[in-house]
Formats: sequence, structure tokens, C-alpha cells
Amino acid sequence: MKFQTITGTKDILPSESPLWQHVEKTARSVFERFGYREIRTPIFEDTNLFLRGIGETTDIVGKEMYTFKPSPESDESLTLRPEMTASVMRAYLQHSLGAQSPVVKVYYISELFRKERPQKGRYRQFWQFGAECIGSSLPEADAEVIAMMMMIYDELGIKNTMLKLNSLGDIETRKRYRAILQDYLRPHFDKLDSVSKERFEKNPLRILDSKNPDLKELIENAPRILDHLDETSQAHFETVKSYLDEFGVKYVIDHRLVRGLDYYTRTAFELVSADLGAQDALGGGGRYDGLAEQLGAEKEISAVGFASGVERLLIAMQSANLIANIQPKKPDVMLVSQSPAARGWIMKVANEWRKAGLAVETDLLARSLKAQLREANRLGATYAVIVGEYELQTGKFQLKNLLTSEQKEIQQENLLNEIRKQNRSIVLTKN
Repeated sequence: MKFQTITGTKDILPSESPLWQHVEKTARSVFERFGYREIRTPIFEDTNLFLRGIGETTDIVGKEMYTFKPSPESDESLTLRPEMTASVMRAYLQHSLGAQSPVVKVYYISELFRKERPQKGRYRQFWQFGAECIGSSLPEADAEVIAMMMMIYDELGIKNTMLKLNSLGDIETRKRYRAILQDYLRPHFDKLDSVSKERFEKNPLRILDSKNPDLKELIENAPRILDHLDETSQAHFETVKSYLDEFGVKYVIDHRLVRGLDYYTRTAFELVSADLGAQDALGGGGRYDGLAEQLGAEKEISAVGFASGVERLLIAMQSANLIANIQPKKPDVMLVSQSPAARGWIMKVANEWRKAGLAVETDLLARSLKAQLREANRLGATYAVIVGEYELQTGKFQLKNLLTSEQKEIQQENLLNEIRKQNRSIVLTKN
């Protein structure tokens, strides 16, 4: 039997991992410049965390969660995390992080799991990076989170994007608008598709997300939530926009942007890319001041955050030809042996040089001199040191620069320093 990956999952091969590491390194760098620290949560949680946090009427809870019992006789229900915000808020509450700092700023790079219909950029096991700012109700927090997300994409070189922005108002505004939207849609109920009919009672705002072209005109003529904002939410939204204008972050107002999760309030945003096709969302987020209370907190805790999909980001980078120059770390030097005694010397010296900070390759197949040098070139090594009986007896070694073909004889005790001197880009630790 030949085993393969499960549908909806993929292997990240060594040839691909430098791209992932590049994205992760860039995201971490931006997060840390904004004062965010990493958080890591378990990949599965109590199912009720997502039932209460995300909302039982959402597609994620209703159709997409991987839920299981730890044992047949157990009454406990566990779920592989389908998103990170509820898990982060659970950790915030459980460990009383708010008592340690009035504003808690965390980021994550995590695996998530959903029963998705596999398609381009959408997997059942997938990766997201994101951030949560917990403790501030000010619009400055919203603007900073959006600017941080945009900075990550800018530093990765992603240009062909559009930032969509909207406000959902406070919880009462959302309730009022829900009723207004239902009143508008009710006379057209028969025109709705089956998915929208199902959402009509459970989560009517999600109808505005419909991609069904037959509903386009109906949705475009729907009442706009921005016309029904309370005064405080309106002022909040205007301030967010003014900060984005000052930051030079361009955006468009999208009245259909409502976000699908029940815990969102006020600011909602989404970044899309024309390079992704129909599934064009790169990332998005918003404010969710009501989530903590849904998870058992005694009072409302203000929070705002975003999440971005890594797989879709890599598709966008490929479309923009941004991945060609992202290469794995190349060896600084390859030690080439010409005899069994030389192989023994090489193994010892390679280990010492690695401790000193060099990336050193050795031959583990006892190949010929020609084959070893060919391998050194294939790996992109900068230098090769050829070691045979003559070198071991005299202590004089040939150091070859594989980039320039220059070759010189070096005393054994000077080899390491010579490589350091010639390649100032090598970052070394102290001996």
C-alpha cells in the first residue's frame, strides 16, 4: 500500500520551507517592532469554547469543525482549533494576563483545522499568522493593528491588494440592523438561494457575504449598517479612518463587509488580492469587544485583531514573482576528502567549525573527488577544502573559492580565520 497525504492537507517540503521561513521571519519582525509577543495554544480545545466564542449559527461551528471524544466512554468533547481568537482569549482569561498588563499584545503563527472543500489556497489543515490587542477600546488600537497587518504585506512585497473597511457598530446596533436587514429581505425570501435562506434566521448579516451573482443587485440595494451606527461607533470609525489616512494606508468602504463571526463589533476589515481568483481574501479581522463576556468574563473586555492565511499569501507571492530569490541557507564550506584517513579528519574538523558558526557540508557517501566537488557546487557552497594524505602530512591545505575558482594554499591552523576574513557575511559565534 502506498500512503499519501490526506485530501485537504499538504507536505511542506525542504525546497518550500525557505518560503515559509521567510514569511514567518518577516511577520515576527513586524510584530515585535509593534511590541507584540508570541503566544502558542494547544491545537485542540473544549468544544464549548468555539460554540460560545464563534457562535453556533456560524458555518465554522455548524459545518467545519473537527470534533471528537478523547475516549468512547468520555462525556468530554474536544475540537481541533478552527481559528485562534477564541483560544487566545481563553488563555488571556485563564492566566489573568490582564492583571499583568492593562493592554496585552500577542501574536501567533499557528496550524488550524476546518472541514473545508479543498481548493486552491484552501486546505483542511492550514496555517495562519495573526495578532490580538486586548484591553484597549480606543480607535488607535484598531488603526495600529490594521497598519501592522499592512506593513507585513508591504515588506513581503505584496502590492496588488485592496483593503476593505466597514463598521458594525456596537452590539445593540448590530441587533437593530439585523432586524432592519431581515425586514428588507423578507419580501424577497423566495429569490434567496438555499444557503441564504438558511442564514436568514440564524445569521442574516452573512447573506451580505454571498458570492451568488443572482443576489448581487439585491445585496447592493440592502440597507447599509453605516447608516444606522450609534454616535459613539460613528466617531470611533471616523477616528480609525483618520489614522489610516495619516499612515498612508489606502482603503475602500465596503458596506457588505460584515465578518462572519458573532463576536465582531465596530471596526471590520479585510485585505483582498486580485491574484487569488475567486477566493481572494488574504486576511482580515476587526474589533470583538463582546467575546470575553461570551466566554465567561464578568465584564466586557475590549479587543481587536486580525488573521492572515499563509497558503494564500504564498500564492500571491508566486503570482507577483516574489519567491525566485528566496533560497535556503547555503553552505559556507564543503570539506572534500580523498582518503579514509581524510574522512576521519574532516568529521572532527567539521564539527569544530560548526560550533564556531560555519555552515559546513561533508560527503557521507565516500564519493570521488570530482563527485564531491560537483555536489559542493550543487549545494552552492562558497568554499571547498580538499583534504588528502599530502595535506594531512604537511598541514598545508588547498582552499578553493567555488564562486571565483580562485585557489590558495593555507596552513591548517589558519584555515578557519582565512574563511572568516574572505567572507565577512558569515556570522560566527565565539569559539
